[in-house]
Amino acid sequence: MRGKLFVATITLLLAASSTAALHRSERSPSQSATKTLAERLGYPRDAKLLIVHADDLGAAHSINRASIKALESGLVSSASIMVPCPWLSEIAAYARSHPEADLGLHLTLTSEWSLYRWGPVLGKERVPSLLDSSGYLYPLENEAAAHMDIKEVEAEIRAQIARARALGIQPTHLDSHMGTLYQSKALFETLLRVARENKLPFRVSQEWFIRASFMPSVLGPDDLVLDRTISIEPSVAPDDWSRFYTNEIKNLRPGVTDMIVHLAFADEEMKGISFGHPNWGAEWRQRDFDFVTSDAFRKLLKENNVKLITWREIGKLIEKTDR
Repeated sequence: MRGKLFVATITLLLAASSTAALHRSERSPSQSATKTLAERLGYPRDAKLLIVHADDLGAAHSINRASIKALESGLVSSASIMVPCPWLSEIAAYARSHPEADLGLHLTLTSEWSLYRWGPVLGKERVPSLLDSSGYLYPLENEAAAHMDIKEVEAEIRAQIARARALGIQPTHLDSHMGTLYQSKALFETLLRVARENKLPFRVSQEWFIRASFMPSVLGPDDLVLDRTISIEPSVAPDDWSRFYTNEIKNLRPGVTDMIVHLAFADEEMKGISFGHPNWGAEWRQRDFDFVTSDAFRKLLKENNVKLITWREIGKLIEKTDR
């Protein structure tokens, strides 16, 4: 289970025509009326740019193996790492030996699997408000948001970044596991503050403004905002998996889109970890892996003139701003 209620709600809202109209008219403070993010990246205004992004690296050996294979296929262009999780050392070793890999940090404040839990980097004494009654991070993002002390949240995510760097990971971007840091204005401001200080881009999309109306007011002129995100949801039947992604690519609009996938092999390890949680579980992740590493996906991107990009490219815009 992943608890992607934030993205799911946005997806439903965007289905309405009035919402679509709002999406067309709403602009981030960072997106100039005359120059789009695509143009700032050096591409034409009508370019269809796609980040294919694998979440959850470090959570399991199966996830690491599948994600590494997908990255090396060239069809997954970016990924992010969960620092508090048991298989961090393995993916850190990969990051050290593959500095060219586009790896960010999946800032983690929840622990969703019933039988496979983790706690914060700082430990329960330093950040007690982040822990549930079992001594682990809360399983759901709304529970976490309701209980967490903002100062402890900031201390923990700073500790996750510091630990990653101590292990030789040089993150290209930040995002939030299960969208926890998008649940309130205070949490989002914390993410922005830490990202800005570290000069790292972070995942945020214009279409999210509909669900999280506080976002435009706290984003600044130098913050880099994606045009949209794609994320498959539990409402999609397994037999419709390929159809969903195919339709999304065929209908991709110009701009910068982040397609979020969750990869693993449906092996005994992943089946055990996700036992009782079919959503974002072993079979789900195998289906994602099978699609994004397929020749059909490669052909689909080519036929629809979709250009894969990375978060590292986006981050270079921050470097230019600082000069």
